[in-house]
Order: sequence, then structure tokens, then C-alpha cells
Amino acid sequence: MSLTILNNIASLSAENALSETQAKLQKTLGQLSTGLKINSGSDDAAGLSIATGMQANIAALTQSQQNASNGIGLLQTADGALSQVSTLLNRAVTLATEASTSGITTGSNSQASALNNEFQSILSEINQIGQTTDFNGQNVFSSSMPTSFTSTQASLAATTVLAAGDTVNISDAKTGGTFVFTAPVGGSTIGALNTAIASAVTAGTLSSTVTGSIVSGQEVIAETGGSGLTVSTTSSVLGPMVAPTSSNASTVYIGDGVSTGAANTQITTTINALSATALGLSTQTLSSASNAQTALTAVTSAVNLVSAQRGVIGASVNRLAAAQSNMNNAVTNLQSATDSIENADIGATVANMTSYNVLQSTGMAALQQSNQAQQAVLKLLG
Repeated sequence: MSLTILNNIASLSAENALSETQAKLQKTLGQLSTGLKINSGSDDAAGLSIATGMQANIAALTQSQQNASNGIGLLQTADGALSQVSTLLNRAVTLATEASTSGITTGSNSQASALNNEFQSILSEINQIGQTTDFNGQNVFSSSMPTSFTSTQASLAATTVLAAGDTVNISDAKTGGTFVFTAPVGGSTIGALNTAIASAVTAGTLSSTVTGSIVSGQEVIAETGGSGLTVSTTSSVLGPMVAPTSSNASTVYIGDGVSTGAANTQITTTINALSATALGLSTQTLSSASNAQTALTAVTSAVNLVSAQRGVIGASVNRLAAAQSNMNNAVTNLQSATDSIENADIGATVANMTSYNVLQSTGMAALQQSNQAQQAVLKLLG
């Protein structure tokens, strides 16, 4: 081996080794300070990409768990209200059953009047529950006051005759007014009824958007932009006036940020409108034994409607609870997988730090020795 002084190869090698050791030591210290194995893309590009995607899934699932919790709260609020309505309807069944005895429900009988008053109070309370049951400022049940009513008898025209004494009762929630049309002796017509409705609008009893008209052979009493109507009639020509069925959809998003499609990411529950009208009770009275028996049939049907709705809500609550539990498991497993990619093994990292500290010390000593060895050439000049 020749002696040279222009390049100290041993020193350069020692310096390179020392630089690498210091870089590894700094990386190890960074891992210990953050607890993470990956602190930049250069540490593990593929691992960082996978872990970042998993963290997005975790964020979406965590919020979806909260969504499910809020959805359960809304549905339980609805179920609680319907439970109270069931209690009221059970009392209504008792009243209607009692009033169905002909000896009780005579016009002069104060007991009959008391039965009917309590029955009507129950219907008013059902309306109140439907209108005031809120969750986070949102009405749980959809529009409890319908805005249109249609006759159940068809093939009607403006000239169709209404019998003497037939009545049509319209209550307008917007004006607070009640309009009553009674066919005079000798009868009247549907055209006259609609003209009288227009006169009630002019008089201010009904709001300006209330109309009565023949549509496809049926009488339709409706309003636009109002607060709701209540329409009833004693006319067999018109038949019972019915409102369209309305509902409110509670949709809960439970996606993981990856899955797409409503079937995979949403749980929707249909909550029907809640009112005496929606339950088919708005025109029921206990004024006579026959009316009480009719009311009893209607109340029994209403009980079945409420029970069915509670069944739908209960099934959705169970489904949301199951989804919430599944999402909790998914978050736990994703977090575990992310930890295995990102988190530093502290024991191994400390061992590496100890090794790099020793290598740094030996590297500094080797660099010092290689610099001193180059000076041995000076002895040849002495």
C-alpha cells in the first residue's frame, strides 16, 4: 500500500459512516418524541398512504356513530309521543264502549255530554302532541294539519244536490275561523257550497287561499300557503272528506367514506303524520249510541295504526343500534391496523437509539484516528 497525502480515504469512509449514523439517530429520536414510526412521507411512503386512508375511514365512521345516536334519539322521541297517544286511545276506547249503550247517550243526559267532552279533549290532545313533538327544533311528525280534503264519493258536479240539513264544517288554522254550510229546506247544490266558501273567504272567516271546487268528479276543499284545515261533513252525497296521507322521512347517514349508494349508507324511517285527522278520528263523536259504535271502530283502527308505526320505529331503532355497534367494531379494528403501521415500537426504537449512540461514539473515534494516521507521513521527512 502506497503512502499518499492528497486524499485521506479512511477519513472519508469514517466521515460517511458517521453521517449515516447521525441521520439514523436523529430519525430514531424523532420517532421517540412523537411515538410514530412514520413522521414524513420518506419514512414509509406506502405505509403513509394506507394509514391516511384508514384515518379517513375512522373519521367518517366516528361521525356516523354520532349520526346513528342522533337518529335513535329522534326515533325514541317519536316513540315516546306515540306511547302517550296509545294511552289516550285506550281511554277513548273505554269512553266509546261506554257511550255505545243506548240508555246512556241521550241528548239530555249529562253523562253522555261528559263522555263526548272527554272524547273530544282526547282528540285535541292527540293534535297537540303531533304539532309540538320536536327534536332539535324539528317537528318529529310531518305536517299534522292537512291542507286539502277530498270527497270519497265521485261522479259529482256543481249541480249535484245536497239534501236539506246536510252540513259541511271547515276550520281554518290560519284565521282561527270556522265556516259551517247547512243545506236549506229543499236542498242545495255543491256549486252553492263552493260559492258559500268563496263568500267566507271574502268575509275573512277563511284565509284567502281556501277554495272549494270539483276536480275529476270529486269535491276538493283545499288551501295553499296556510296553516292547515279541518273539514267534516254529514252529507252522504259527498261521503267522508279525507286528507292525503303525509309522512316525514328520518334519514341517517352511516357511511365509512368509501361505500356509495343510499342502500349502503343510509337508514330511512318513515314517520306518519300524527293528528286526529291522520288517524281517522276528526269527525267522530259520542253524541249517540250509533255514533259511539262508529267511533269505537275508528278508534280501534287508530290503535292499530299507532301500534304499526311504533313497530316501524322500533325496528329502525334496533337497526341503528346494530349499525352503531358494527361501526364501533370497525373503528376499533381500523385503529388497531393504523397503529401497527404508524406507531413506533418503543422497545425496538430505544434499542436502535442505544446502538446508534455507540456507533456515533466509535465513528467519532475512528474519524479522529484516521486523521492522525495521515500525519505519519511527516516522519519520513524528519
